[in-house]
Amino acid sequence: MIRNKLILSLKVFLIYFIISLKIYAADSNSQNKLVVLGVDGAPIKIKVFSSFTCPHCANFHKEVIPKINKNYVVSGKVQIIFIDFPLDQMAFNASKLLHCLNQEKQIKFLDIVYETQNQWTSGTNADEINNNLQQIGKSLGINSLQYNKCLNDEAISDKILNGRIDGQKKYSIDSTPTIIINEKKFKGSTSFKNIKKEIEKLI
Repeated sequence: MIRNKLILSLKVFLIYFIISLKIYAADSNSQNKLVVLGVDGAPIKIKVFSSFTCPHCANFHKEVIPKINKNYVVSGKVQIIFIDFPLDQMAFNASKLLHCLNQEKQIKFLDIVYETQNQWTSGTNADEINNNLQQIGKSLGINSLQYNKCLNDEAISDKILNGRIDGQKKYSIDSTPTIIINEKKFKGSTSFKNIKKEIEKLI
């Protein structure tokens, strides 16, 4: 009888242990996933290093990204990889919120934050701006408790900061947006016309 109970307890423990490992693995994978637009098999990879409070980044996202998407991403020729390069605390908080969303909502978040950049960054102090950001999160299903937990998540903070440091070391980034096309730093105006020329060379 005792032996049966021990065996049962061991089975329950093993099941719980396996489930815990799977949950941990899933969490770890979600932390490591990149924010992308397009398929992994695309031959041309465009990395976009940007800051959510940077007006030039907002303009690039609103004016250039949709054209790249329409002409090259949809057809599977290009994959765009969005990498955080926060220039201030407001941008850092927005980046953290981005990584608390599931993949389906991340691109929508990028669109909203850049479209409404002038509005959500217009608070008179940090608390007002954070409240504005929290409202954006709320519209995407992040409640106040989840929002606060997200801002204090050390794993997400480390991921963003390490990505910023790695990008600066590897590509000598000194401004945003910085565009990397197939591991080559793009120089010159980041207009669609210029980006298109570079893409066409590689197709």
